[in-house]
Amino acid sequence: MLVLRKLARDIPALAGLLIVLFVAAVALAGPWLAPHPGDISASHLLQRLKPPSPAFPFGTDNLGRDLLSRVILGARGALEVALVVVGAAMAVGVPLGLIAGYSTGWLSEIVMRITDVFLALPQLILALALAQLMSPSLESAMLALAITYWPFFTRIVYAETRRLRTALFVDALQGIGAGTPRILLAHILPNAISPIIVRATIGLGFTILVAAVLGFLGMGATPPDPDWGLTISQSRTYLPRAWWYATFPGLAILVTVLGFNLLGDGLRDILDPRLRRSR
Repeated sequence: MLVLRKLARDIPALAGLLIVLFVAAVALAGPWLAPHPGDISASHLLQRLKPPSPAFPFGTDNLGRDLLSRVILGARGALEVALVVVGAAMAVGVPLGLIAGYSTGWLSEIVMRITDVFLALPQLILALALAQLMSPSLESAMLALAITYWPFFTRIVYAETRRLRTALFVDALQGIGAGTPRILLAHILPNAISPIIVRATIGLGFTILVAAVLGFLGMGATPPDPDWGLTISQSRTYLPRAWWYATFPGLAILVTVLGFNLLGDGLRDILDPRLRRSR
């Protein structure tokens, strides 16, 4: 409740939370909200590339499909990709960070040197390279993104674990004979959860953006999936005449990523005052 009260006083963070909640609601209720949910794989050539109108508020695409419906239905795929990728990255990165931060010697060095190698390469370039090695599909894009995102969690958890392992409560736990798994999972991890939450929140938005880039380049979702990045890619042939074709999916990406970034910045201010933004 304290976090919610502080969040309510942070206008940008509150705006981000409302955007995220709105996008999540649209994703969950998409099949019921979309005016033409059955048009995903249909073709209506007589109404192709229609501009925005009362019948089609976002216009239609090159196959005559309602763009509003495709943008709404694409929200579920975007959030699904983000949640799966960030969840998988946390499942790999958090345990590795705990182990590397608490242990000493060769194990810690190996884990962190591998982490440094991944962090030294731009995530987008590495994701593109990995996706190129696999067949174009949404699953390949998610796997490529998860492989490139876990080092961010490893680095954060490693730093927090290194800081906490010399704390008095850890010495006390070691003194009474507490085992390493209990110390890591029951005591160090809860004290390191704040930066993990912040990184995960910002990572959801960034993953949506990178997944859209992969879809745009033909390495992510495949037709007829209502993917935002894929829709923008398909619109290139018809620009600038059919301006609505790329505009509305692009705005969906912009608003969603902005919402996660604003929320992540607000949570950072609340949960980790050491990194508080200058106002």
